[in-house]
Amino acid sequence: MPPLVVSNPQSLKEWVGREIGVTEWLPVTQERIALFAEATEDRQWIHLNQVRASKESPYGATIAHGFLTLALASHLIAKAIQIQNGVRLAVNYGLNRVRFPAAVRVDSRIRALVGLLAFEELSDSVEATYGVTIECEQSEKPACVAEWIVRYYS
Repeated sequence: MPPLVVSNPQSLKEWVGREIGVTEWLPVTQERIALFAEATEDRQWIHLNQVRASKESPYGATIAHGFLTLALASHLIAKAIQIQNGVRLAVNYGLNRVRFPAAVRVDSRIRALVGLLAFEELSDSVEATYGVTIECEQSEKPACVAEWIVRYYS
């Protein structure tokens, strides 16, 4: 699905309470998982040891870190919405809620459903709160559900 294109951050207010879009599928490979493990020092066997995970894990394979799935939200949202003008800087301001209802197995694909929950004009920026649901192919439950706050400075 092509991204939603808005002219400037203030244009987002028209999207409060609405779905912005659904991204294309993104593969989650063992290489991506291993690179994340190195970057975060989280080398738990469930993420890296394919042989052990196939035998001992309830998932039957290695899985992505929940925080890797969450970290990919930034990339996925950038695929769902483009702001043409008026953004000098976009800052990840934080999260209100995050849950990881289902694991992301190695070599599966994820995508994001993005909506705008809230919009606020501040003295030096605008703040958008996105509802992000990251789905995993062939999973009934989402891999991640989050409320993500972004501040746009012009």
